Amino acid sequence: MQYISTRGKAPAKRFSEILLEGLAADGGLYVPEAYPIVSDEELTHMRSMSYPELAFAVLSKFVDDIPADDLKRIIDATYTKEVFGSRDIVPLKKLEDGLYLLDLSEGPTLAFKDIALQLLGRLFEYALSKTGDSLNILGATSGDTGSAAEYAMRGRSGVNVFMLSPWGRMSDFQRKQMYTLQDANIFNIAIRGAFDDCQDAVKAVNEDADFKRTYKLGAVNSINWARIAAQAVYYFKGYFAATSSNAEMVSFAVPSGNFGDVLAGYIAKRMGLPIARLLVATNENNVLDEFFKTGTYRPRPTSEVAVTSSPSMDISKASNFERYVFDLVRRDAARMAKLWGDLKTKGSFTISPEEFSRIAADGFASGSSTHADRLATITSLYETYGVLIDPHTADGVTTGQRLKGEEPLICLETALPAKFAATIKEAIGKEPEAPESFAKLLDLPERVEVMDADPQKIKDFIASHAPLT
Repeated sequence: MQYISTRGKAPAKRFSEILLEGLAADGGLYVPEAYPIVSDEELTHMRSMSYPELAFAVLSKFVDDIPADDLKRIIDATYTKEVFGSRDIVPLKKLEDGLYLLDLSEGPTLAFKDIALQLLGRLFEYALSKTGDSLNILGATSGDTGSAAEYAMRGRSGVNVFMLSPWGRMSDFQRKQMYTLQDANIFNIAIRGAFDDCQDAVKAVNEDADFKRTYKLGAVNSINWARIAAQAVYYFKGYFAATSSNAEMVSFAVPSGNFGDVLAGYIAKRMGLPIARLLVATNENNVLDEFFKTGTYRPRPTSEVAVTSSPSMDISKASNFERYVFDLVRRDAARMAKLWGDLKTKGSFTISPEEFSRIAADGFASGSSTHADRLATITSLYETYGVLIDPHTADGVTTGQRLKGEEPLICLETALPAKFAATIKEAIGKEPEAPESFAKLLDLPERVEVMDADPQKIKDFIASHAPLT
């Protein structure tokens, strides 16, 4: 399988090449040249598979340049009961007929990002062992990607992690999870600003081709295609757990900030998984909701990005959105250049009526919710089903219930409530129980560098902490 850039000016590459690269040389994101299709017969065979078996069946369609035995060994070592708490890895919880919650947050950092990043850490280590190279991962996080990446990469040979996060805009639990790590290969950089400032800085550093090549920069956030492919697996698992035959359709409600999680569902749908609709749930930062309702994509400046009680979704510029727009314009590189040119010069772009009509055909619908909505949904699920959810999951459930159709609805859980204790206490009158392994987090010392969103200062920091060998 070959991978091409959404900007159309970078050479096609194999999976192992893009695994370590992150952004393409032309500033675009890699996507498969064509999506693999899963037949009805294959879907039937997949129904009885364990999670590692299913992951291998799906991922081997995207990864054809790693020997099958090696890929299977990496996957089997990743998805274990010891790491994720059960053999199901992503257990499906039935709330009532036609309404389900897919538990994605049983990994080491209590967030759905663990599912892909635990695999990515092993893939990185495998790839680097073959070449003898080192890798400096530069990433941005709004809360959960950072800790999941750092826990997946800590102590791994040949890998350093430089993670940018918005200073003062994460929950205490999220902050402590990241900043208390003392591993020599983990570096936390807190940026004065919002997540979008962190993400813009990462892109600016990556645009310096000489620096990127010299310091061997890689990506671990969802601009890395391997993460999207790994996340597509749990859509298959959730679908099989909620249905008894391939003739049934389901919809998924997905909290969305950077658009990676719901993009994985779109990929699964393109592969042939019987998904009726993908319900994109936003919070008060409703840039994506505006696009799916109007066809206009209008990211907000940092000053207009609201600080909310679902902080991992406090994002204005969804980096993975470019991958979907590339398909929406039928992979027309000239059209992409026009849209992204408008985005740069005018601050927004509007797709054509014909392009807009394709959104519904692709299964997308959207909604947004407020702090009051999140509190009401958390309270309702707790009182009705005895189930406690975090505020991001509450955004997904809120939109999912508003847009629910006749088909079963699977709401994706994104994190455990323990990570957002203040909001949970506001909703139900008491704090959620924290896992024993994280009970001492708040007392641990922090190790973090605070700086402005200056790409040159970030490059200087990387250069001084990851000297050339």
